[in-house]
This record gives sequence, C-alpha cells and structure tokens, in this order.
Amino acid sequence: MENILEPWPWYISGPLIAIIMFVLIYFGKTFGMSSNLRTFCTIAGAGKKNDFFNFDWKSQWWNLLVVIGAVIGGFIAHFLLSNPIDIDLNPDTVEQLSQLGFENAGKSLLPPEIYSWDSVLSLKGLSILIIGGFLVGFGTRYAGGCTSGHAITGLSSLQRPSLIAVIGFFIGGLIMVHLLFPLIF
Repeated sequence: MENILEPWPWYISGPLIAIIMFVLIYFGKTFGMSSNLRTFCTIAGAGKKNDFFNFDWKSQWWNLLVVIGAVIGGFIAHFLLSNPIDIDLNPDTVEQLSQLGFENAGKSLLPPEIYSWDSVLSLKGLSILIIGGFLVGFGTRYAGGCTSGHAITGLSSLQRPSLIAVIGFFIGGLIMVHLLFPLIF
C-alpha cells in the first residue's frame, strides 16, 4: 500500500517551531533535550550523588512533554511518514560511501553497516557508542546545552554563547564527516 501521508514542508514546520519558541520565550521557558535528560536523572535520584542534579524537577514537568513528543513523533515518522524509495544522493557521495564499505549507499536512511544489531553489538560499534556518548555528554555539559537548545532556543533569544556554540557544532560536524569518519570506517 502506498504511503498517503507526506512529511510537512519547511514552510509549515518552520513557522510552527517559531510560534512555539515565541510562546516559550514569552513565558520565560527554554527548550533543549539535554535539560530533559537532566530532569530524568534528577527524578532517578542523581541529586544525591551530584549537586548538578539537585534542583526542583517538578518546575520542569512541561519540558518532559518534549521527550514524549519526540517518541510519538519518531513513531509517526517511521510508521506513517516513511517513504520506502531510494534516497537521491549525489553520485560522488554514493561512490565515497561505497569506498568506505557501505554496500547500499542511498538505499536507506539508516545504513545497516552502522545501525544493525550486529554492527552495534560489535567491539567497534560498542566502542563508538561509548566514546561518542561520553563526548556528547561532556560536550553538552561543557557547552551549557545541546544542539537543539542552543540552535533553537539560544539563537531565538539572541544569546551570543549559543551562536558561538552553534558555530562550534558545525565546525565539529565538518571535522567529523571529512576527517574522522573516513578513519573510523
């Protein structure tokens, strides 16, 4: 059966994000996934071990809706909005990915060379998850927030540290894709 639902175009989803940001700024709230993880750790009792997690998490209850929305949105995106057609990748990109060992580049958004259970549970996959998770956690704490928090909330409220963080995220992404990714694969 052909998928009848299509993803929302940028001119619908972009303004919706902007409206949500205006409402959050109006009420003095911030948005970011790392703050949700901090709230979950606090609920689990991490405040007994580290003062960073010792805060009134109940004042952040509304922010937990973001996590619920992300889970529901991921479910909807996968089961209702996924389109099983090939990805229109640049032929040069397909060739570069093939040289790195990706057999079906452009056939799936989640290549099995990275996202299959066999790949994840290998020594290499577990090492990437553990080291990557540590670096993301350290970077998020060091930068005072995550990419969504800085790029959406921070830039919307014209915060200079968020602009610097977002520039750093892009530079880090470029270094990862062009220098480190070929070394890993």
